Amino acid sequence: MPKPKMNRVINFGAGPATLPLEILEQAQAELLDWRGTGMSIMELGHRTEIFTEYLHETEQKLRELLTIPNNYRILFLHGGARAQFAMVPQNLLANKHGADYLDIGIWSQKAIAEAQLFCDVNIVASSKDNNYTSIPTPDTWQLKPTAAYFHYTSNETINGIECTFIPEVGDVPIVVDMTSDILSMPIDVSRFGLIYASAQKNIGIAGLAVVIIREDLLARSSTATTVPSLYNYAIQAEQHSLYNTPASFAIYIASLMFAWLQRQGGLTKIAELNQRKATKLYHAIDHSNGFYRNDIAKPYRSKMNVVFNMQTTQLEQQFLAAATAANLVALKGHRELGGLRASIYNAMPMSSVDTLIDFMKVFQQKHS
Repeated sequence: MPKPKMNRVINFGAGPATLPLEILEQAQAELLDWRGTGMSIMELGHRTEIFTEYLHETEQKLRELLTIPNNYRILFLHGGARAQFAMVPQNLLANKHGADYLDIGIWSQKAIAEAQLFCDVNIVASSKDNNYTSIPTPDTWQLKPTAAYFHYTSNETINGIECTFIPEVGDVPIVVDMTSDILSMPIDVSRFGLIYASAQKNIGIAGLAVVIIREDLLARSSTATTVPSLYNYAIQAEQHSLYNTPASFAIYIASLMFAWLQRQGGLTKIAELNQRKATKLYHAIDHSNGFYRNDIAKPYRSKMNVVFNMQTTQLEQQFLAAATAANLVALKGHRELGGLRASIYNAMPMSSVDTLIDFMKVFQQKHS
């Protein structure tokens, strides 16, 4: 039976997001027989020696990419970032009753709402008053030194706003939702108590959350007697992410992505590329004489998720239809915000950004 002709589109989706073609091809080639086992990794027992060694290998790749210190544990868990919204307060409150949260967008709000089920949430500052287009200056934040932890979202996927600095919060452990910008640049992991991220943007495919936790915080989990075992960081760390059957195929794709990033020259090189992509796209928006508009304050514009609007929603609908016809897909903004959005994660090549910019210029010429 002849293979159907492949018609790959340029996918600007915010997640699940585009993956490098070479990774998809490798996964395809290994799907029926992974490493000579005679079976797919999806069929392989998670307690076999070959899988446990592969899990350790995957962890080491991530440790090298992010230069993760030895006193941090890496967990591969189910449930994405939404599960972490609840797991963080359940595991880290210890004998404290409250936590500090910074509100800079819709995902910040969702994390706050979930945390409020378990503790008193102190919103140290909010961008709501400026429609989430900027970040309040740290000297206005109302921090509590007695907080169990400080939580923020480093990149708001929906709002297109990025916290471009690591907050200074004294001795309170920093927890960060880095779902949409993890691995897009080097970071100082030692500044954080806990980092978590869903996989379906820069790590791989849906079904996996990566948690990087400082070992001393695991003591809080070990004394948290009301946390279900599956959601207990200390138990998951003790079992090396094998307390229950892991998301093996998602871990496999993540491992391929970690290796791909290493081949690109690591996070310093990928950060340079990401900056060039974002700069080029924002330049096209800013120099369109108002035809396209981005309202985020320039210091906080996301390098991963470029949101923009046009003069009318009708024009935006015409833009989306024409873009889809040109094989530029998933440019519709999030349902809670509307407008347009181009997600340009690590796997998005510069050539695809150039194609989008060229399309935007032609569309403007036709509709000005």
